[in-house]
Amino acid sequence: MQTVPASLTVTRDNINPSAKDMNVGISTTRILSVDAYRGFVMLLMMGEVLSLSAVAKNLPGNKFWQFLSFHQSHVDWIWLSLHDMIQPSFSFLVGVVVLFSIDSRTRRGSTTGALIRHTIVRSIILICLGIFLRSMHSTQTYFTFEDTLSQIGLGYTFLVLLTFFSQRVQIIFLIILLTGYWAAFAFYPLPGGGFDYSSAGVAADWPYNLHGFAAHWNKNTNLAWAFDRWFLNLFPRENKFRNNSGGYATLSFIPTLGTMILGLFAGNLLKSGKTGREKVKLLLMVGICFLFLAFFYEVIDVAHKTKWSFLFLVVGANSIVAYVLADGFSSFIIQSLYIHLGAQYDLVWGPAYATLVKGAIVLCLEWLILYWMYRKKVFIKI
Repeated sequence: MQTVPASLTVTRDNINPSAKDMNVGISTTRILSVDAYRGFVMLLMMGEVLSLSAVAKNLPGNKFWQFLSFHQSHVDWIWLSLHDMIQPSFSFLVGVVVLFSIDSRTRRGSTTGALIRHTIVRSIILICLGIFLRSMHSTQTYFTFEDTLSQIGLGYTFLVLLTFFSQRVQIIFLIILLTGYWAAFAFYPLPGGGFDYSSAGVAADWPYNLHGFAAHWNKNTNLAWAFDRWFLNLFPRENKFRNNSGGYATLSFIPTLGTMILGLFAGNLLKSGKTGREKVKLLLMVGICFLFLAFFYEVIDVAHKTKWSFLFLVVGANSIVAYVLADGFSSFIIQSLYIHLGAQYDLVWGPAYATLVKGAIVLCLEWLILYWMYRKKVFIKI
């Protein structure tokens, strides 16, 4: 193992990745379904480069492409699409694997103090990596904390500290956390008659605005938006922060932490002595991320049907690399393709499918990079 700065580790191993804990670098029996689920989630994120919404726009009335477009886009505010499950799933899986990670470090001799120090450093790296990726196309550091990695980093230390307590304490903490967050929104005052909706980036008659008591959770007129109007403007900025166009907020790390704690419960279940089928039944009783995990666990770890999941396992084995490739280097690859293949290469199926052709090549190249790392048994972890 070679340790590189800031606790970022690169491992090269001679054992099969399918039998190795690729998150913590130790020999153990892997729960392949977790890797496959993580790889599936990351492929959804990487697949943004396909720009299916652009294809749907070019082919109005085509229900097939409209369906795919919907599930590759975030909903405006209410309900959810498959794309909206990327961040919750990624956060959930952090909670699922945290106990396995702590156990492995403990077996290698880590003390409680060393574990906590590593946790704090990891949290800082995740926060900074999120800021770095959001700043790649800015003229200065773009301080924002709504990126998935930053959100996980803000809550990760609390998650690890919770593992030192009983599940009863964890449940009580989760209830207090989410109830308190709900109450904070509920007691934050609604916009008055003279409220400047332009400062929030939404119109007073926006069709997705909620009404009555539910209006406390409207986009960019809520507590989290008000917090960011103060907090984010404490940092140097090109322009004063007014709102986030998607309604994302720093304080979203609190429900993100809640999602990670739910993942912790799922991880406890997977570590338990119950049979595979008993675990699946319990997973099916809870919520959406649990349902995804139940599917992957049933098919891969219970029924032992693994060949189909190789596409996902390659990505799940290097999820941080996959995240950085998708969020930071897709545009570089796209520009390179125009340089080397010509300005018209993506028109092979006509203008309507140009983004699909271009995106498919980029996605394949990114997957091949991850496949090369997988074959070479190079796994980068924080």
